[in-house]
Amino acid sequence: MGNASADGLFVIGFDRDAGPTSVLTVSTEDGSASHEAAIAPGSFDIQRIDGLPDNQVKPEDPALLERIAAEGARKAVGFASVADLDDFQTGFILPLEGARRSARFGGQRILNGEPRRPHYGVDLAAPVGAPVRAPAAGLVVFAETGLHFEGGLILIDHGQGLITAYLHLSKILLSAGTKLNQGQLIGAVGQEGRATGPHLCWRMKWHGRNLDPALMVGAVSPRP
Repeated sequence: MGNASADGLFVIGFDRDAGPTSVLTVSTEDGSASHEAAIAPGSFDIQRIDGLPDNQVKPEDPALLERIAAEGARKAVGFASVADLDDFQTGFILPLEGARRSARFGGQRILNGEPRRPHYGVDLAAPVGAPVRAPAAGLVVFAETGLHFEGGLILIDHGQGLITAYLHLSKILLSAGTKLNQGQLIGAVGQEGRATGPHLCWRMKWHGRNLDPALMVGAVSPRP
């Protein structure tokens, strides 16, 4: 599905509803080898959120739907980035210090009484203006304010298509194309878009798969 870096490093990810096993195959000029990996099952919450405006749950206005579609197309370009980096190898730190984890990854969302898609992020509650930092080095591939659902949104490619997202930001301090170091300030917490209080929604994707970013905190690449 992808190529390793010049140092032989690669990253893979399994989403919320992955099966119990997956066969990994590594191929080189000298041949190939396969390994069947066991995938531990996850446990997921049920979250009920009421009082959201109708246009944040079931938008119907044609002009708004057109705007949402245009925003989705721009975001898709960012999520499709596959930068020639292996910045994931140093592991991740939390992007927000001292925050309360108000929602875990993968919880089933019930919005205004209606079941919706699972929540593919980790919510970290903190005051508006709290500093958000890059949890690992990478390349900014999307940075916009005023999005309907996300408010201020930043996407960072950490290499090989491993993308992290930072939603509901009140302030964005950089632009697409910026190369980041771990710990660098990228923005500030807000409650923009579909949010009932100030928090950072932190997400991670790998080639379209939704991953739990908290699992990368403290992880480091294997060494020879």
